[in-house]
Amino acid sequence: QVHLVESGGGLVQPGGSLRLNCLQSGRTRATKTMGWFRRAPGKEPEFVACIAWSGSSTYYADSVKGRFAISRDNAQNTLFLQMIDLKPEDTAVYYCAAAIYSGTYDATSTYDYWGPGTQVTVSS
Repeated sequence: QVHLVESGGGLVQPGGSLRLNCLQSGRTRATKTMGWFRRAPGKEPEFVACIAWSGSSTYYADSVKGRFAISRDNAQNTLFLQMIDLKPEDTAVYYCAAAIYSGTYDATSTYDYWGPGTQVTVSS
């Protein structure tokens, strides 16, 4: 069993920055790919970014490339999402997810564990 808890969300003005954190507990050594998804009101979950266990491979949605950076610290069992130049369209609940098995990296079905989410609101 893997437990995930996000933190770092909040209200920020357009152009601002925010860093999201995801703390893992439980059988963290079983975790392979980890990712961030987001869900805006009335919309389906959207892939944001993911990272391999080693941290050597990362993938980003086109909408966040150049603005968001995903990283992980396996020793501390923590996943990060550094967000800069935030835009109103980034407003959503952001979810941390962990995959035990291989699969399509941008599909929600690939991921076995999910955190409860943290709200990010970009508004003036």
